Amino acid sequence: MSEIVDQLNRLHRQVGARQVEAGEARTVLLRRTYDAEIADVWDAVTSPERIGRWFLPVSGEFKVGGRYQLEGQAGGEILQCEEPTRLRVSWLYGPDPGFSEVEVRLTPEGEERTVLELEHVAVVPPDFWGRFGPGAVGVGWDGALLGLGMHLAGGGMSREEAEAWQVSDEGKAFYTRSGELWGEAYAASGADEETVTATTAATIAFYTGADSDAGQS
Repeated sequence: MSEIVDQLNRLHRQVGARQVEAGEARTVLLRRTYDAEIADVWDAVTSPERIGRWFLPVSGEFKVGGRYQLEGQAGGEILQCEEPTRLRVSWLYGPDPGFSEVEVRLTPEGEERTVLELEHVAVVPPDFWGRFGPGAVGVGWDGALLGLGMHLAGGGMSREEAEAWQVSDEGKAFYTRSGELWGEAYAASGADEETVTATTAATIAFYTGADSDAGQS
């Protein structure tokens, strides 16, 4: 297994549920430690110029109450920003996005390491969750945190390189293993074996090019 695919093992994944004003929300939590000081990680996840280098180009008004838009992806409002430890934004995508928020929390681990937690909380349509489970959004975040790790280490891919990698054998191996790991996290949350098997297969099929109906919530 390549070093890029092996980076999946550095992530902790957790699936849960939470009651919000809009109803019962699903949650996915990712946790990873980076070999970088907290100020550098904070800058990487809040600087528009740097976000465009490891994730997607972003535009907007970058202050609490301001709105942002990722190119071809989600947009929303900046809800909380507590430098250098906490960023919370609404994460709205599609014509009827409903309730969806993403929160990033940073904790220093010594002077040169930082623990990053990313939690995505969303009220997901039952049919969508029933088909794909947590992997539809979780696999996408696995890819994003891979990009962040490469960026913090001084590397990374251009947009063209990333698009080519996604359809390569290595990219498909990454998405397959990511889907399996989110299946394991879903099982650990109490989902039954039949549901886990079906949703994991559907998620992997989408990310490896065999399906076209999944996507970020």
